[in-house]
Amino acid sequence: MSLAALPRAVSHAFLMSDLHLDAGRPDLTAIFLGFLRRAGGQVRELFLLGDIFEAWIGDDDDAPWLDAVVDGLRRAGDAGVRIHFQHGNRDFLLGEAFAARAGLALLPEILALELGGVPTALCHGDALCTDDVGYQAFRRQSRDPAWQAQVLATPLQSRRSLARQLRQDSIEGQQRILEQGGELADVNEAAAQACLRDAAAVRLIHGHTHRPAVHRVAVGPSAVGERIVLADWRSAGEVLEVRPDGSYRRHLLTD
Repeated sequence: MSLAALPRAVSHAFLMSDLHLDAGRPDLTAIFLGFLRRAGGQVRELFLLGDIFEAWIGDDDDAPWLDAVVDGLRRAGDAGVRIHFQHGNRDFLLGEAFAARAGLALLPEILALELGGVPTALCHGDALCTDDVGYQAFRRQSRDPAWQAQVLATPLQSRRSLARQLRQDSIEGQQRILEQGGELADVNEAAAQACLRDAAAVRLIHGHTHRPAVHRVAVGPSAVGERIVLADWRSAGEVLEVRPDGSYRRHLLTD
């Protein structure tokens, strides 16, 4: 996508992240598809800020359950919903082929825009967790085009195995940290400030941490912005609505 095609100002939008859709969680897929069915005529702009899928092994994934997701996205797009997708740490391999198939507009890692009249930065959030040194090393590797090409050249089954192994490694790593009395890495304050500064924004919206909240962030000697953390999907879904006057509201979604 060219920079000229990126949204620069959006008055009213809905945002969600960390759905972690997977064949093993048909309930969450049903919630998402239900939202998409109702979106036509009510939602103009939908921003998907990463980890929409539990794991993305390549645009050639032939898992049958994905057909319903593609169909739901296409139908919402045909009904007038512009759907924007930003990569997360689980679906960073999602590419232009799937985006074209599903009617998604791919976004850069950080998008600066005026949202509801407020200068805003959108990102998945994993790049802001700079204290997690081990993950940041993997993130640099996994975003390397040569590494991605090498992985995508392997058979589908090998990629499925790799995704399962990476997920298991992540779970075990988190368990070790908690068992040793540590805390899981959260967003680094300086990284959030830098993101807002670089984007010339006063509001930052992201997911990734699974810690929905609103935080105050210093953006200058006497100015304070805010960092809105989107919720992950567990037994129910959630979407953040940003209105034309800049106010926002979280909506719980059920089947």
